[in-house]
Amino acid sequence: MQVPIADIKVKKRIRKDLGDISALADSLKKYGQINPILITKNNVLVTGERRFEAAKLLGWKTINALITEASGTLATLELEAEENFQRLDFTPDETAEAIKKINTLKNPGFFQRIINAILGFLKKLFRIEV
Repeated sequence: MQVPIADIKVKKRIRKDLGDISALADSLKKYGQINPILITKNNVLVTGERRFEAAKLLGWKTINALITEASGTLATLELEAEENFQRLDFTPDETAEAIKKINTLKNPGFFQRIINAILGFLKKLFRIEV
């Protein structure tokens, strides 16, 4: 659900350094918010502080949030920690492969562009929806 950013309260957090959030803000601007933040029923931020700050940087008035039934310092602290403990970044090889595939799809080779053009023509000719 969409929650007004101005209504969300940020209390003491484990993470002290949010790092540079400009790339995350660019991602939110380009792709939208992929994962919601997590807040308590009293609108206290539990997880997603970097997403929250990036949305504020973009001037968003609302942000997609889930409300947790967890209450109390221990429960919310465990959730904040768990979100970060269970995340697994791509390996350098996986990152390179993803970039390579994206670049190939964005910039197909000469023969692939010809094939794509022919397929596009045939789809229009025979009114095929994909």
